[in-house]
Amino acid sequence: MPAKKAVSTKKAVAAEMAASAKKSAPAAKSAPAKKPPAKSAPAKKPAPKAETRTALVRRARRINRELAEVYPYAHPELDFENSFQLLVATVLSAQTTDLRVNQTTPALFAKYPTPEDLAAANPEEVEEILRPCGFFRAKTRSVIGLSKALSEEFGGEVPGRLEDLVKLPGVGRKTAFVVLGNAFGRPGITVDTHFQRLVRRWRWTEQTDPDKIEAEIGGLFPKSDWTDLSHHVIWHGRRICHARKPACGACPIAPLCPAYGEGETDPEKAKKLLKYEKGGFPGQRLNPPRAYLDAGGRPAPPLGAG
Repeated sequence: MPAKKAVSTKKAVAAEMAASAKKSAPAAKSAPAKKPPAKSAPAKKPAPKAETRTALVRRARRINRELAEVYPYAHPELDFENSFQLLVATVLSAQTTDLRVNQTTPALFAKYPTPEDLAAANPEEVEEILRPCGFFRAKTRSVIGLSKALSEEFGGEVPGRLEDLVKLPGVGRKTAFVVLGNAFGRPGITVDTHFQRLVRRWRWTEQTDPDKIEAEIGGLFPKSDWTDLSHHVIWHGRRICHARKPACGACPIAPLCPAYGEGETDPEKAKKLLKYEKGGFPGQRLNPPRAYLDAGGRPAPPLGAG
C-alpha cells in the first residue's frame, strides 16, 4: 500500500507542475490585423506651361492689333490745340478724369492763352478756375511754375525732348510721353493707372514700378507702335476692362486674355457694364477729332451742362 500511494503522489505532483507550466506559458500572439491599402493621392494637375518670350510677344502684338480694329479712332482724350495746352491739361489730369479737365481748361486757356500769360497770373484767380479739378492749389503751383520755366528757359516754347520736359514742375515721364507722342509725333509709352492694370492683367509684365513697366512693355513692341499702343490699352481700360467689374463677356480679346472670367462673362450682363461710347455714353472730349465723330462717338458736355 505505501508503494501505490507514492506512485499516486508522484502523478499528482506531475499533473500540478504541468498545469502550472501551462498557466504561465505566454499566450500565443494573434496575427496582426491587415491594414487597409493606402488610398493613392489624386493626381496633381500639371502646372500651366510657362509662356515663352516668343509666345508672349506674339500674343501681346495680336492683342494690340485686335484693339486697333476695335478703336481705330483712339486718340488722347484731353482737348488741346497746341503743345502748351496739352502739357498743362496733362498735368491737371492727375487724380481726376480727362472729362473734368476738358470741362475746366476752356476758361483757363481763354484767360491765359500763352506760357507768358499763365506765368504772370494771380495764383488765387488760377486756383478758382482749377477748383473743379481737385488738388487745385498744388496744380496751380505746377502750371504757373512750368509756365515760368517755359518763358525763362525755353523762349515760351514747349521743348520736344524728354530730358527737358521732365525738368518742368509737375512733369514726370508719363506726362512727358503724352506730350512727345501726341504733340511732337515722337513715340512714347504712357503708363497711367489703366495701362498698369491691364498689362499686368494680361501678364505682359509682373512689374509694379511705372518705369520698369514702361521698359518691359517697350521691349515687346516696335518703337513706332508705342504711342498708339498706349491709346488702345487706355481706351480699353476705360471702356471695357474696368478695375472692379471688367466686362469679360463683351470683350473682343477674351480668347487672348489669361484673366478672362474675373469679371462678368454673360454677354447681356456684360454689355450693361460698358462705358463711354461703347455703352452709348459720350466720350471724354468736348471737341473730339473728326474720325471719332464719324465713327459714332459723341462729344462730352461742357462743365455745368445737364
